[in-house]
Amino acid sequence: MTLESLRVDDAAWDAFVASAPSGSFTQLTAWAAVKAVNGWTAQRVVAAGSTGLLGAQLLVRRLGPAPWSMGYVPRGPVAESFDAQSVAAFTAQLRAVAVARRLSHITIEPPVAAGDPLEGWLHQLGWRRGTPIQDARTRIIGLDFPEDQLWAGLRSKWRQYVGQAMRSGVAVVETGEEGLADFGRIYVDTARRGGFVPRAATALDDIYRTFAARGGARLLFARLPGGEAVAALMLLACGKRVVEPYGGMTAAGAEARANYLLKWEAIRSSRERGYASYDLWGLANPGIEQFKVGFGGREVRYTGAWELVQNRLLRRAIGVAQRLRVNAARRALRGHDGLRQDAGG
Repeated sequence: MTLESLRVDDAAWDAFVASAPSGSFTQLTAWAAVKAVNGWTAQRVVAAGSTGLLGAQLLVRRLGPAPWSMGYVPRGPVAESFDAQSVAAFTAQLRAVAVARRLSHITIEPPVAAGDPLEGWLHQLGWRRGTPIQDARTRIIGLDFPEDQLWAGLRSKWRQYVGQAMRSGVAVVETGEEGLADFGRIYVDTARRGGFVPRAATALDDIYRTFAARGGARLLFARLPGGEAVAALMLLACGKRVVEPYGGMTAAGAEARANYLLKWEAIRSSRERGYASYDLWGLANPGIEQFKVGFGGREVRYTGAWELVQNRLLRRAIGVAQRLRVNAARRALRGHDGLRQDAGG
């Protein structure tokens, strides 16, 4: 695998991301295809160091009619092993890209733990802390254990709820894209009750179809005895890792404890399919955190966002505009039940 092949060969790049210790689905070419619908273009930036290769799928978006753009590397860069030499070479290349493409700033969110030596190298090279776009905390469940050991990792109350749902006739089923309408309904219902701004239904459809076409997506539903879908999860895969970035449940699903059975089946079946880890993808608030902690695993705290700023005045203006946009979306969320807004990112 060479630097040039990583730059120009999609299959080589995806193989590199999948094999990296913490490669993310947001660094796969499938994610670039999803984001292209919203006006993002992708460019791969790669470098070599003393311990291996380092690279990122840089997403770039034009800032309206202005001649400036912004760059974003979600859960990247990706590396076989980070070292000072490769980070310096990578940063130099990003600076060149920023000048050539007139980027106001570039935000990266390296998939390394807080306190990693990478933080010191980034600071020395002119990177500064930014506001995280993805949740900087998650829980990851290792799947290299017998099923009974995974089951024992659940809190006793969680095991009780799983059993309760099974005894009441809740069933977990997997569907193809014919389940997208149900998924969107449940996701929007969850957003309305939870008070967060959801992605547009069409965006979720695009994500599923794009990853499913590459064999990297699953839709799981928990259904009541009458057949009603009351909880849902979309699972995305990257190499030997499974992530659950999107999901939800209805009020009826919560009452039936369907979400407990659904989560357990997602974890169990991912192990059965040969995956090595299951990422619960974020601990957004205390309620979600408490629910996810009950399924075991370990908490991971990432280093968060780092920014390389080329135009400080424009960067500040963008930050203000983004905050206003989010606040407006939240007000709209409280004001009506339509909820067809895209959370962005």
